[in-house]
Parts: sequence; structure tokens; C-alpha cells
Amino acid sequence: MVRKLLNRIAAPVRGLHQAAYLLAALTFASQALALLRDRTFAHTFGAGPVLDLYYAAFRVPDLVFALVSSLVSAYVIIPRITGMDRETTRKLLSESASFLLGVGGAICLALALFMPQLLALLYPDLAISARQAEFVLLARILLLQPILLGLSGVLASVTQVHRRFFIFALSPVLYNLGIIFGILFLYPRFGLPGIGAGVVMGALAYLVVHIPVVMHAGVMPRLRPPTLARIVPVVRDSVPRSLALGMGSITALVLTALASRLGTGAVSVFTLAGNLEAVPLALIGGSYAVAAFPALSEASALERRTEFTGILSASARHIILWSIVFLGLIIVLRAHIVRVILGTGAFNWGATRLTAALLAILAVGLVAQGLVLLFSRALYAVRQSWRPLFYQLAGGAFTAFLAVGFLLLPKTGLPSMLATFLRVGNVPGTDILLLALAATLGQIFLAILSLYALHSVAPGLSRTLLRPLRDGLAAALLGGIAAHAVLMIEGGIAPLTTLASVLTQGFVAGMVGLAIAALTLLVVKNEEFSVMVSAFNRLMRSRSGRVAVLAPSADEPAQP
Repeated sequence: MVRKLLNRIAAPVRGLHQAAYLLAALTFASQALALLRDRTFAHTFGAGPVLDLYYAAFRVPDLVFALVSSLVSAYVIIPRITGMDRETTRKLLSESASFLLGVGGAICLALALFMPQLLALLYPDLAISARQAEFVLLARILLLQPILLGLSGVLASVTQVHRRFFIFALSPVLYNLGIIFGILFLYPRFGLPGIGAGVVMGALAYLVVHIPVVMHAGVMPRLRPPTLARIVPVVRDSVPRSLALGMGSITALVLTALASRLGTGAVSVFTLAGNLEAVPLALIGGSYAVAAFPALSEASALERRTEFTGILSASARHIILWSIVFLGLIIVLRAHIVRVILGTGAFNWGATRLTAALLAILAVGLVAQGLVLLFSRALYAVRQSWRPLFYQLAGGAFTAFLAVGFLLLPKTGLPSMLATFLRVGNVPGTDILLLALAATLGQIFLAILSLYALHSVAPGLSRTLLRPLRDGLAAALLGGIAAHAVLMIEGGIAPLTTLASVLTQGFVAGMVGLAIAALTLLVVKNEEFSVMVSAFNRLMRSRSGRVAVLAPSADEPAQP
């Protein structure tokens, strides 16, 4: 009985849109737990020194993961093991895992030895805090995470090839449960290192859930010395992907280092707002990018470029449409979102307002971020692996340049105008808004570069994206106006003095806004909206109950 149920859960869904919507539903469940994790952080620590130290320490292993663990990338292993016999697959996985442990372990050990000096260089204000020893120990403990997540990526390549992925939606759930356990039970006893231990427990669970499927496939890796003939091609092809991911992590590290110099709580609110914005990004951009990658890879041959362009265009149009619709609602409901999820315990009203303003700015980059996720996979599919790296370099440099330049501006210019526009002019620490603006503009710049890169492999792609952009703006504008009107009406009925009232008013306004947005798309006869309704109906009417999709790849850095 149990085995039959698991087989039904793990069977594949082949349709792009069905897979994307089902993946979005599963991602929503894991993201809900991630929000619970952030609410626990906010309630326990507030936007203060403890949370600043945790988020700052997390950026170092995040960079290690991107630069080292991704040297053995699932995106490189998947094409190699597709159609490969069982024994050859096991050897490739074994040598990849052994290489990862050896090289990654050596780099993490070296970083652990010099961690005090590294943290002092990156975060001089945080490194001299009263919790300096705990800060260093936390960063050292977190170095175990990139090794575990890197091994998860090796095993996840098997799950993606076999398309048996529903069960692995558990992996991010278990990861966040580990962090929550660390906050609630280990921190009171061990301090900051206790949270680090919870992160490691979650990363270990992330790895373990892949083992049953890999064992069932008969390709469980074993430690064995890597051979040059087998590992060099994998590493050579993984380097562009690794460095591209590394540039994103370097950019995040630079922004975090700059935020640490803007006062207590700046790192916390910046990271929490980024985590909130990551939810719609994962639901929309991440879902379509991951669901489309196998189909793009299969259609990447020259003789199938028309099919390739069609798949890419369909995915991009849906990302654009739904990202814009959600952007309109996020801007209107930003304060309600932050109050419901984070506005508790030690997280005060000033931090709530500042986080809401940051969320609005970061959400403007939703479309660009989603397209970057998709376009980079499209370039990997056609074996142009170095181009995303060059664009990431350009985008990262552009973001860092803007961030430093914005911070040097007179306080009475752009900083004051931005704070006033977002209604946080009287809140201390609004300089952090400039970093969010730099990050958003950097993502838009990167998306434009990536779109340009695809003109030779997907001719005519850009022209197909104008209509969903127009329809999405119309739906977002009307839906946002409707949601705002409902908030005004509700505000005169009941004051926002309790969590229940904030949640109720925000939920009702959001549902009305979504309904008006959907009605708008129906009136303009939007093709993507019709496809979504049809795909959802087919998914619900599935007689077999076979539901499995591509899970988020372990190649992606985890949220702190």
C-alpha cells in the first residue's frame, strides 16, 4: 500500500505547464516553511546584532558552495548519465562525489583556519562585537553546509534524469526545519553556534532524502580516487556554471558587506526583504526555469531550434505575465505582508516599515530575475556555458558600482526622495534602500544582456514577449487599484491592531486584486491565462494521480 502510494507520487509529469504549476504548488509549501523560519528569526532576535551576525556569517559558505561545490554541477552530470549504463553512471557519480569532498574539504579547511581575518576584512564593524568568538565559530560550522549541498547536487542529478521528484520537495522542508530547530532549541543552550548546528542538520537532511531513489536506481556512489579522463571533462564544463553562480554570491556578499557598515539591523532587514521577494521568484521564475530545462536540453539541436524557441518563449511569457501581476499586489500589500510574516516579538515597527520598503524595490526586479533564471538555463542547454558567466560578471560589477555610487550621493538627493516616496522618510537607516535599488537595476541589466545573448539561438524571441508585458501591466494596474480600494474600505471598518485583522484585510484585498487581474486577462483574451486554466484543469483531472516534477536543483544556493 505504502509502496503503491509512493510510486504514484513519484511518477513523472511531462507537460511543461502542468509541471511548472505543480512545482509552484510544492515550492509554495517549502517557501511557507522558509517564511516560518524567518518569522522565528524576527520574533526571537528582531532586526538586531544577533541576526546581523548570522546573515553575515552565512554569506561566506554561500560563496564557497557556489564556487566549489558547483564545480561538479548537476547541469553537467545530467546529460552525461542520460542513457548511460548503471555501472558507468555509478563510477561517474563516485568520482564526482570524491572530487567534491577532496577539493571542497581542503578549501573549507583553509577558510576555517583564516576565518577570523576574513570576517574582519569583510565586516569590520561586526567582527569587533561582543560576540566575536561566537561569530567566528558560527562561520566555521556553516562551512560544512556547502559540502553537504554539493553532494546533494550529485545525487539530485539521478533524480532529474529519472524524473521522480515529488518526494524531494521534502528536502527544502527538512532544511528549514533544521534551522528552526537550531533557533528554538540549540540557540538557547549554545548561542550562535547552535543555529549553525541546526543549519548543518537541515543540510544533512537535504542530502539524505535523495538516497532512496539513488539506491533504487542502483547507482549509489562510493569513495574512489577520481581519474583524469572521467573528472576533467565534468569539471571543465562545470567551471562556467560554477563561476556564474559564484558571481551572484559575490554580489550578495558585497552588498551584505556594505549593509554591515550602515548600522545595526541593516543586514537583517535587507536579507529578510530578499527572502520575502524570493518566494514569488521561486513560485514563478524558478518553477518555469526548472520545468523548462529538460525540454530545452532535448530541443537544443540545430534542427530543432524552432521547437527550442517555442519552449523558451512560452516559459518566458508566463514568467513575465505572472511576475508583473504579483508585483502589483506586492507593492500595494507590502506592509501587510511584512506585518503578517515578520511583525512579531522583537521585530519593531521601524524594522517592519523599512523591510516593506525594501520588498517593494526588490520586487520590481521579479521579472528580470525570473528571466535570468530561464535564459541562463537556455544558454546552458545550447552549450554556451561561458556566456552567462560573462554576463554575471558584467551584472555584478554594474550592481557593485551602483551600490557604492548611490551611497556616496548627498543625503538630500536620491536617498531622501526614495525614502519619502516609500513613506519611510522618518525611519532611521534608509540608506539600505539604495542597496536594494542597485540590486534591482543590476538584475534588469543582466536580463537585457541575457536576452540579447539568445537572439542568435532563438531568433524572434524578444518580439513574442511584448504582449504578455502589456497584458501583465494592465492586469497589475487594475488589480493593484482594486486591492488598494479594498484596503481603504476595510481601514474604515476595523483598525489594524491585531494579527488577525491585518491578515484578514490583506487576504481579502489580495483576493479581490487577483480576481480583477484575472478578469482583465480574460477580457483581453490573454493566451497565457487560457493556457494556465487548461493546464490546471488537466492536472486536476489526471486519472492516474501521477504527480512528479523537477525539484529545485541543489545547484542553487540555499536561503540563509
